[in-house]
Amino acid sequence: MRISYIFVILMMAFVWQPLFADHELFISAPVEKPQDVSSAYRKYQEMNSIKIKVPTVVQIPFNQESLEYFSFAILDKTTNSFEPYYFRQETFGIPVELTAEGDTLSAKKMVDENLDTYTQFDLPDDSQGEMEILLSTREKVTSSALAVLLDDYVALPNSIEIKARQGDGRNVIVVARRKMNEQTIRFPKTTSDRWTIRLTFGQLLRIRELRLVQDGVKESSLSYLRFLAQPDHAYRIYFDSDRWSLPHVGEAGDLILDRDVLRVDPTEKLDNPAYQMADSDGDSFPDIRDNCVLFSNPYQEDLDDNGRGDVCDDFDKDGVLNMKDNCPNLPNFDQRDSDGDNLGDVCDGIESRFTERHKWVPWAGIGFAAIVLLVLFVYTAKSTFTQDKDQTTGA
Repeated sequence: MRISYIFVILMMAFVWQPLFADHELFISAPVEKPQDVSSAYRKYQEMNSIKIKVPTVVQIPFNQESLEYFSFAILDKTTNSFEPYYFRQETFGIPVELTAEGDTLSAKKMVDENLDTYTQFDLPDDSQGEMEILLSTREKVTSSALAVLLDDYVALPNSIEIKARQGDGRNVIVVARRKMNEQTIRFPKTTSDRWTIRLTFGQLLRIRELRLVQDGVKESSLSYLRFLAQPDHAYRIYFDSDRWSLPHVGEAGDLILDRDVLRVDPTEKLDNPAYQMADSDGDSFPDIRDNCVLFSNPYQEDLDDNGRGDVCDDFDKDGVLNMKDNCPNLPNFDQRDSDGDNLGDVCDGIESRFTERHKWVPWAGIGFAAIVLLVLFVYTAKSTFTQDKDQTTGA
């Protein structure tokens, strides 16, 4: 009998899995405070007066929103807790499909419309990273913007340049090489079927998605958010995040069925005053602009101008980052430190190591010096006293 129950459960899981494949229903790991979640979102809207007498699935349209991440946080202000939700986006005007080519076999992951995947570009040992990505379409498209969505804990590339192939085969510069300050790069409307993107970077780079905004394409005519609302409760819906920030929520009911769904009008979209750009190392420089994302460096020192902060660099090429290297300017792969003074032996003189290993030696030297000074003092005082006595006797 027990085996039968297990078989039924497995079959139910197998049947239901495809149902959720095209939808996004988010249940995440716990986060301690609501403000830790809400700080990731640029905007919010209030739902303070939902006229219901029993728990009801509420549907709110998001038809005109251009979002980097389809991530939301629904705060029940009455209980100060977050609610599970279901978001759906139906596309009627299908954009022209993109293909990507680059120096890595995983380049196609940058255009697979899956934010769970990414393409990684490793950093050379002795220089900045530089790469070229080719985006192509089967037919010409008109675009005026390129969005570069990054993985978490990754800084923006140092610079970007975009070229577009014209009908005569020439590559025309659409965006001249410049510093990259934001994830979305805008440029004059350009029509092409082949785009060349050149990036330079000073840290490990992981790109989740490249989105070439296709002007004139009706990408989404139906997008909505659903959640289970309680009578006499007020809600705040956070949206337009710059990173994944999924709150801990309780068990979700069936939010997919269209039966007994209350469709409500959207309320005013407001700027979120609690929004803060991601700053993983807490050095007051947002991740996307930090030259060393994972280690605090509030002064952003970069002595060799390679786009990589000195604390993230490895000057002596011994495989140990400067901030962890007990001798950052001389190779010492084993990080040997005989006297335990946090200064590697290759940087620490033998005499210094000897005195630190034998703590009594400096004190003995100080004692000996003190004795010498005392003897000299006594000798001087005695000599002075004798001279004074002789002078007195002579007088």
